This record gives sequence, structure tokens and C-alpha cells, in this order.
Amino acid sequence: MSLITDSGELAAHCQSFAQYAYVTVDTEFLRETTFWPKVCVIQLACEDSAIAIDALAQDIDLSPFFELMANKDVVKVFHAARQDIEIVWHLAKIVPAPLFDTQVAAMVCGYGDQIAYGELAQSISKVTVDKSSRFTDWSRRPLTDAQIDYAIADVTHLRDIYKALRQRLERAGRLHWLTDEMATLSNPETYQQSPERAWERHAHRARKPRDLAVLMELTAWREHEAQSRDVPRSRVLKDDILFEVALAAPRDVETLGGLRAFPRGMERSRAGAEILAAIERGLARDPKSLPKFERERRGGGAGATVELLKVLLRQVAEKQGVAAKMIATADELDLLAADDRADIPALKGWRRELFGAKALQLKHGRLALSVENNRVVTLEWHEVHDEDEPAEEEPAEDRAATS
Repeated sequence: MSLITDSGELAAHCQSFAQYAYVTVDTEFLRETTFWPKVCVIQLACEDSAIAIDALAQDIDLSPFFELMANKDVVKVFHAARQDIEIVWHLAKIVPAPLFDTQVAAMVCGYGDQIAYGELAQSISKVTVDKSSRFTDWSRRPLTDAQIDYAIADVTHLRDIYKALRQRLERAGRLHWLTDEMATLSNPETYQQSPERAWERHAHRARKPRDLAVLMELTAWREHEAQSRDVPRSRVLKDDILFEVALAAPRDVETLGGLRAFPRGMERSRAGAEILAAIERGLARDPKSLPKFERERRGGGAGATVELLKVLLRQVAEKQGVAAKMIATADELDLLAADDRADIPALKGWRRELFGAKALQLKHGRLALSVENNRVVTLEWHEVHDEDEPAEEEPAEDRAATS
């Protein structure tokens, strides 16, 4: 057990960790009552040691930790890195790099979509992770020995997981498959909570351009309010109420207050006035200035194509031992069904080699799906030319199975 509460001691440890090729990192935080995550404990491990940093210790300076996160010579290893990186970005405007996310790596190694840390530790390290402190209040002091041991275990087991996954990826020649995902995690834009982009999470709720215009203004208002007050979005206005207001687009206090789910009395508050102003801004938007409005209007043929692409994706994923989500998402399949040149990862790089090229063949009748002994197989068609006969096609079976 090693809990660091002193700035000098932290600086010494971070200086030591900087001599290693990699460090494993985890955080314990709270965000139930805040917009921004409140970091309470930071865990670090190198090949030979591990520490827990009390981020709430009086007068502790976390600068040495941030310097380590920015050190380009040290790989930073996380499991499900996004929230941990968001914390570092919010506190220091630093994105740890270079990165290795073991959850993403596990997807490439065939462990399925978004495998939990405990399952991965059990599978690779044959250890059962203690979950007794999983839902503890990490902001309470003093921390118990059990809490500290639990926190440090998260980064010590992560060392073995990292080494095993990296070795598998290198042996299979797949290490470069992580490049796109690590680039996304390393991009500061991933963590910038811009109010003007808050609508993107809810665009599917809009029924028509006017709804989208109002929704854009309302979500921007709520995001700004939540950030400035440092409270969860739901404390400002819950999602279902926000969507009801956006679709109804009331233009006066009485109509706003008359909405069934709208909090009683809020319509006459400062927030109520700001909501009405946001609605007016939305209604005044030029429809031509809106982002391209794409509603789901697939015909039967396009819908059938998507379903076939899903079957092909699963077949390829199981044959290659890669999580299907790592190759293509459901949204990407929709785009691919509509456009052979869709700007999606599935049509680029190793994903195109594995799946994208076959998907295009399937769309254009150059690849067929069949079932043999309860297993899906693909039938690829090749042209056979004969001097005396017209060109014809014969099937060549690619019997890659899927359950």
C-alpha cells in the first residue's frame, strides 16, 4: 500500500516512472452531483512499483503527474480510457500520449465489445478483481486500507493485461489496427464539451428541420447552464422534458408552463425566459443554415441491404476474431448501404480489407451469403471466359463460419 499525499513525494515517483517504457493509469472520481468529474484518487504503476495519489490532499500539486502524462517517451496504458482522459484534459488541458487502451485492444483480440476490466483480468491474469470498494465514496477521508489496495490493484493487474494484449497484437501483425481508435482518444476535440455541439447526441429526436433548429438552441442553452453551474444536465432540465419543449416549441409563458412534464413554476423564472428566447432563436434560423438533415427513410431494399451487411459483418468478425463493433457500427452500415463511397472507417485501411470490400461485393451481387450445416458461408463469384462460350460465372466458396 502506497498513498501519496505530498507534492515532493509525488514528484519523485513521477520522475522515477518516467524512466520506464510504459505506465498504467486509472482514476477514481465522482460526478453524480457535478457536470465535470471530480477526481479523488489517481493510480499509477510501472514495471516495478505502484502508487495511489490522493488528489484531494491539502495543497498537493499534481503537476508532476501531468508532466508524466505529456511525456512522449512513455506509453500511457488505460482500460476504457475516455473518462480518465477527460479528467486529465479538464484539469490540465493535456491529452496523455502515446496511448494504449486495453479495452480497445481486447476488441481486436476477439474479447467482444467493451469487455469489463474484471472479466479481462480473470481471462488473462487468472485473478478475481475485488469489487468490494467499487461503489465507495472516494471523496471521503481518510481512505481505508481496503480502498487503497482496491485502487492500486486496478493498475497492477493492468500491467499483465497490457503486456499480454500487446504481445498478441504484435504476433498477429495487428498492432497498427489500433491507430484510428488511439487517434480519436488522443484528439482534444473528443473532450471539448462545446455547447454548440450538444445537439449531436440528440439529433435523432428531431422530426423535421424546425425541430432540429429549436433542439440545437435548447441543448446549447442547457449545456452552457450545466457547465457554468457545474451540475449534471438533468439538474438543469431532464432529457425527456427538453425534447417535449423542442417539439412543442411554445412561444409564451402560459404555453410553456402548460406542457405536461415542464417543472411547475419554472416558466416564470430566469430559466423559463431563457428557454423561450432559445426557442425564438431556433425558429428564426434559416433552414438552409442547418446541418444536413437526414431522417431515416430507408426503403425495403435498403433496409434489407443493411440486414445482409449485418450478417456479413458478424461472419467476418467471428472468422477474424475481432469484435464486430471494431470493424463497423450500425450507423456505418446504414451509410454504407446508401453510398458505396461513404466516408466511414469500414471502407478504409484494414477494415476495408477485412469487411468493406466484401460488403461492396455483396451490395452488387458479386458475393452471396448461404447457410451450410447451420453455419453462414460466403459465395464469391468469378468470371470465367472461354473462347467458344459467352462469359459466365461460377461460384468459389469462402467457407468462413459464424454461429
